[in-house]
Amino acid sequence: MQWARSALQTLAVFGLMGIMGIVGAPLVLWSRVWTLWWMKLYVRWALAMTRIICGLHAEIRGPVPAGPAVVASKHQSLLDVLMLFHALPEPHFVMKRELVWVPVFGQYALRIGCIWVAREQRGQGQTMMRRLQKGWSGTGQIVIYPQGTRVPPATYKPYRRGAALAYAELGLPMVLAATNVGWFWPKSGIMRRRGTAVVEFLETLPPGLPRDQVMRRMETAIESASETLGVEAATLIGRAAAR
Repeated sequence: MQWARSALQTLAVFGLMGIMGIVGAPLVLWSRVWTLWWMKLYVRWALAMTRIICGLHAEIRGPVPAGPAVVASKHQSLLDVLMLFHALPEPHFVMKRELVWVPVFGQYALRIGCIWVAREQRGQGQTMMRRLQKGWSGTGQIVIYPQGTRVPPATYKPYRRGAALAYAELGLPMVLAATNVGWFWPKSGIMRRRGTAVVEFLETLPPGLPRDQVMRRMETAIESASETLGVEAATLIGRAAAR
């Protein structure tokens, strides 16, 4: 039964993305502000459908950054993207180049100021910084996934320097974020488990810290908190399976 609900949720969430993307196309041409509003409306509906259809709730913990900041977050599935987009006032995601070519999605993402990088390209950190300095308005939150891709729970992947580089070059505070969404909405497949997925905002690193210290504190805090959230998620899933 949960698999059928998951299949329905997948059709509903991605079907709605296509429909709203086409209907809202004039907003992309007209206004960046209205484009952001339309995208946030879609995310609210997508999260609501996920909750109603699959019994999967989304919870934000910790103080949400309101001003300019670099948000360095754990990335486990599409769900943490939706949750961060919903929570942050003006998010600008650093995303892989392939997403630019996704119909509708890519055009919307670029319109609100998202920055693309070629993950396989040498010197991508400097390329990212040039695009940030050129395309960022100086407002909002720059969201960077330091591991560079979705990483399943209980799997380790080294942290890259992109978030620390943006933090140092732009002189912004860095807000760390952990998550356990991969336990409920995996990186691949359509199965969605019942429960409460969490994105938790952790400490804020003030501007000006040495890069090595930032890298160390970022990885330690995010991995430790994500592991704790993972234990919480596994417990919830185990209880649900035992019913």
